[in-house]
Amino acid sequence: MKTLNRNMLAIGLILVLTVAALPALAGKLQNQLVAESTIDQVVRRGVLRVGMDTFLPWAMKDKKGELVGFEIDVARRLAADMGVKVEFVPTKWAGIIPALLTGKFDVVIGGMGIQTKRALKVNFTIPYDYSGMAIVAHKKQAAGFSTLDDFNKADVEIACKLGTTAVTAVKKYIPKAKLRLFDDEAQAYQELRNGNVHAVVGSSPRPAYEAIKYPETMFLPLKSNFTKEPIGFAVRKGDFDSLSFFNNWITIVSHEGWLEERHQYWFGSKEWAHLVE
Repeated sequence: MKTLNRNMLAIGLILVLTVAALPALAGKLQNQLVAESTIDQVVRRGVLRVGMDTFLPWAMKDKKGELVGFEIDVARRLAADMGVKVEFVPTKWAGIIPALLTGKFDVVIGGMGIQTKRALKVNFTIPYDYSGMAIVAHKKQAAGFSTLDDFNKADVEIACKLGTTAVTAVKKYIPKAKLRLFDDEAQAYQELRNGNVHAVVGSSPRPAYEAIKYPETMFLPLKSNFTKEPIGFAVRKGDFDSLSFFNNWITIVSHEGWLEERHQYWFGSKEWAHLVE
């Protein structure tokens, strides 16, 4: 009986010590989570490092060599609201997720479509914008083409930027066409202007802008985009503090109407054209 009492006393003591230690353990875990949070690091550093690549009109260089575009506005507003500076880290699109995972920047804000395969590698925020794939074609090479089926032939060549959702769209909707991939989007459109490919598939609205800019060689065979994609920030997996902050920020500026106003400026008008042309 005495042995049983001693054992019960020991168990009770262990329980008391465990309960007493819980606040300290919770506090330690919280401190560890905060220390690992990208947002906390950004605030302490005073700089938000943003990974991006150039896509018209998401992000591009103006006549002075400065970055302008929808994503640039978004990143600058985000940094200003955080009370920090913004540092843009231009990165080739095909390698932008590996660069994020190795810590070369804090977040990708670059018109990245939310996809299942990408979500296996990164965490996405809620959508802050929507995009879609459009196709612009060469008047001579694609004469008479007016449907995706017209392009879905083995002797048709389609140019895309490497690593983009345009590649996925072509493989899904125009699987028989031959893909020509380029590191730089401008190279793809140059190939089209030169008549070396039948068409370019890319994020709207650039295909439409190219058709307007070069009406003698290009046209839009479809009346509208043939896909719709949600666009989100990408952060490293497990950083739920940063994910929560970014989601809250997107919700706030969305309800303000600011995101819609910026979207209309960059995608619904050409008021900015004088900055880059």
